[in-house]
Amino acid sequence: MSHYFSESYMWSHAMLLALGTIPWGGGEIGEIDAVGQRLQGRVGDNTAWYEGWYQMAGKVEALAAQAAQAGHDVTARETYLRVCNYYHLAERFLPPQDERKLAAYQKARACFAQAATRLTPPVERVDIPYEGSALPAYFVPAEGARDARTPAVVFFDGLDVTKEQLYLMGGRELVKRGLACLIVDGPGTGEALRERNLHLRPDYERPAAAAVDYLETRSDVDPQRIGIMALSLGGYYAPRAAAYEKRLKACAVWGAIYDYHEVWQRRIAAGVRTGSSVSAPLFQIQWVLGAKSPEEALEKLKAFTLKDAAPHITCPLLIVHGEEDAQIPLVDAQKLYDAAGSARKQLKILTAAEGGAMHCQLDNLHLAHYYIFDWLANTLR
Repeated sequence: MSHYFSESYMWSHAMLLALGTIPWGGGEIGEIDAVGQRLQGRVGDNTAWYEGWYQMAGKVEALAAQAAQAGHDVTARETYLRVCNYYHLAERFLPPQDERKLAAYQKARACFAQAATRLTPPVERVDIPYEGSALPAYFVPAEGARDARTPAVVFFDGLDVTKEQLYLMGGRELVKRGLACLIVDGPGTGEALRERNLHLRPDYERPAAAAVDYLETRSDVDPQRIGIMALSLGGYYAPRAAAYEKRLKACAVWGAIYDYHEVWQRRIAAGVRTGSSVSAPLFQIQWVLGAKSPEEALEKLKAFTLKDAAPHITCPLLIVHGEEDAQIPLVDAQKLYDAAGSARKQLKILTAAEGGAMHCQLDNLHLAHYYIFDWLANTLR
């Protein structure tokens, strides 16, 4: 499963975004495999990838609409959730100037909105005031909360996923632990990038501070028990935010980053232009940074290091990293752990024998939830 397309790490990784989220509504194995079988022999043809996922999304969306019209809300909800993921997968490898990319993305968001009206606990669409603009987000209250004010976790995405996909990858499960969740498209991701032109920035404590400001306005959140987590490139965002935004009382790093400039230097040296262990085409990093060239993107990435920030992390810190992570080597997780100033810190390395050894545990999301979500619940309670 983890190497669905043996010729392409990138395509196989994307397949896991569907397969891995099946337990939380992100896909149906027969539909996913039908697309995968159609794409055999066409690996690297990103137009074929788009067409395969877009057609399946349209087919399943028709079923969702029929269920909604018939008043079958549970069926409509679950069907719209996986359609949302399929549309996201369709647009994933299209360049930003391709009109089909934004159109498919907007369909994904519309399908999530259809699901959200039927979800329990409810998913509330919010706009977080942010430097003359706003960060789009979803607030999901704690499930079965006993207290009027509950702990909450700010959940940021990474390089190439969206807040809708984060709901499927973790948000839907996290709230079962009595934690509220604020799932945010930060600068450089999802809706913030595509529709608000907010590009990636190194000082992620600024968007994190905006998220905490928002949570402090809510009567159902305890402002003294707010944590943060993020995955993949979010392994830079979360610890950077925790280093300088001291209202955050816990930080969970779901796949570590230490120096992202060094990561890209290694990738380019290894031949990223012709394909390697990266999750998105080369245009992605340039697009999210608002850079005009790969060289400008690499220059901007020099600021994306935790060398100076890590010693300022003082809240409890958990780092979960896969032993066989092909995107970010394990040594980077160890560097972050060693540099972090937290008195209470833990590095959990998931091995091949345990499962969850791949990047951000896409080969076994349950294990990531087991270690990260229970740690957050214990720490924030």
